[in-house]
Amino acid sequence: MSPSSLPLKIDWSSRSKMRGPAEQSVGELLRNLRDQLAPTAQGVSITYVDNRGMRKLNREHRGINAPTDILSFPSHAGKGEFPHLGDLVICLPYAEKMAKKFGVSRRREVETLLIHGFLHLCGYDHEKDQGEMLALQAQLERHLLAAEPLPMALKRGRKAGSRLKVLKDGRRVVVTGRAAQAIERGRKVRKPSPPKVKASVPVKGLKRKAAAVASKPGRPRKAPAAASTPAVRKPSRRRGSTKPSRSGVIA
Repeated sequence: MSPSSLPLKIDWSSRSKMRGPAEQSVGELLRNLRDQLAPTAQGVSITYVDNRGMRKLNREHRGINAPTDILSFPSHAGKGEFPHLGDLVICLPYAEKMAKKFGVSRRREVETLLIHGFLHLCGYDHEKDQGEMLALQAQLERHLLAAEPLPMALKRGRKAGSRLKVLKDGRRVVVTGRAAQAIERGRKVRKPSPPKVKASVPVKGLKRKAAAVASKPGRPRKAPAAASTPAVRKPSRRRGSTKPSRSGVIA
């Protein structure tokens, strides 16, 4: 049996209140992707979730506390094991929002996400390559869907207030919440301001100021009496007597 004629088992499940395209709508697309990208694979799983479920998965596996459009979980089947390619998880409310943004149907947006996620299952990574994955994705959309590719970039659905974080292994991820606030605080570290120094007044300015004070009109101040000079009291004389007093000096 040739690889292209192998059956492809697609496991469908939904944990979303919204309805997503299933076997009748996108089953052929998945089989064509398998034939071109992973001819020996015989199984793939598709799961639809809501924003809450996607946020939880994104936080647990990528450290990003926010929903995203699609997550891919490759399966590395060993020798003798069932050749399951992996699992794709699609957030339908997110896909609906992007579909409205691009003016297309929900099914058309999900088709783009399936192609994108399928490439991830096959080992492609647009965060590390030089654009090869997104170029191949656009080529597959034109060939398999007979339609122009929808925009697909890291800026899709970028939440307000989010920040870009570089991990230890060099990968760049978008973070929100406290992680984004910590990055923002690190960028705004305030440098200690130099102490304020009062401007010194030139000597010439002081002389001018003293001269101006001295020239102002006003009551002249009395000169202080010398502390070392004792006060001398003149002897008093009684009327009609020419005799001096017994004590002429008061110490």
